[in-house]
Amino acid sequence: MDQKFDEATQKELATFLEREQAMAKMQSSIQQLTGICWNKCVTGTPGKYFSSSEQSCLANCVDRFLDSSLFMVKQIEEKRNQGGFS
Repeated sequence: MDQKFDEATQKELATFLEREQAMAKMQSSIQQLTGICWNKCVTGTPGKYFSSSEQSCLANCVDRFLDSSLFMVKQIEEKRNQGGFS
C-alpha cells in the first residue's frame, strides 16, 4: 500500500533528517578533532594525567577548532541570508 505524507508531515520529516545529519556531521567533526589533537599533543604514552604541555596543547587545539567552526558557521549563515545558498 502506497501512502503519501501530507505537507506538514513531509516538512517535519525533512527537519528531523536535517537535524540528524547535522548531529552526524558534528560527531564526525568531534572524532576528527580528537584524532588530530591527540596525535599533535600527546607525545608519549599517557599516564594517569596529561603533562602541563600536553594539557596546554590540547586546550589550544580545541580552542582553534572551535574558533574555526564558529567562523565557518557565521560565513554559511551570511551566505544563506544573502541568498547564496538554496
